[in-house]
Amino acid sequence: MNPYFRTEFLLGKPAMEKLKNARVAVFGLGGVGGYVVEALARSGVGALDLVDHDTISLTNINRQILATVDTVGMDKAEAAVDRVKAINPDILVNGRKTFYLPETAGEFDFTRYDYVVDAIDTVTGKMMLIAAAKAAGTPIISSMGTGNKLDPTAFRVGDISETSVCPLARIIRKECKKRGIDRLKVVYSTEDPIKTDLPADDPARAELPEGRNALPGSVCFVPAVAGMIIAGEVIKDLIK
Repeated sequence: MNPYFRTEFLLGKPAMEKLKNARVAVFGLGGVGGYVVEALARSGVGALDLVDHDTISLTNINRQILATVDTVGMDKAEAAVDRVKAINPDILVNGRKTFYLPETAGEFDFTRYDYVVDAIDTVTGKMMLIAAAKAAGTPIISSMGTGNKLDPTAFRVGDISETSVCPLARIIRKECKKRGIDRLKVVYSTEDPIKTDLPADDPARAELPEGRNALPGSVCFVPAVAGMIIAGEVIKDLIK
């Protein structure tokens, strides 16, 4: 039995062939990216490149689909590959435990991808991904901030120039303008971020990424919705 039988009812055979022949790279496999991978695998995308340097921690369990008591301590890229293979072993899946940085950028050929998903949370990394995809002529969709949000209905899909409220989108808008990038498809929230305060002596400060002095709060249903919206946009664009 074809596992995508019900999907084919809605999309049709030609569209399913396009998805089967597509190769998508997902950068960032956390709260948003993990759900993107889940949806792409369950939609019939034939090849996935999954990139993340981090390992799964106990505090990821509240919001990341790859995080369970059994996967704590695993590389996120390894856990994502295992999950994809458990969904459909015929998918060609490649996991990369690495950051996308100037010193690793040469390891990636963006012309090989039919689509790129940016689900990382650093401005430098996002802008590098966006610039590389644009240079290669490869479609890219970028996730804006999902931390400190509680309203999953506040997400919008649009060009970066149309964004409002989201602090990360404000920064990316400015950076895109500096680089002459005039179009960028994004998923962003119109909800005002909730202010949180992490005490200086709180053990959770160990979770802070390098160079950051604040740790956003998050729940399971907000990044998950953003991830599903992104996956839906990727699927729609691939089958046009």
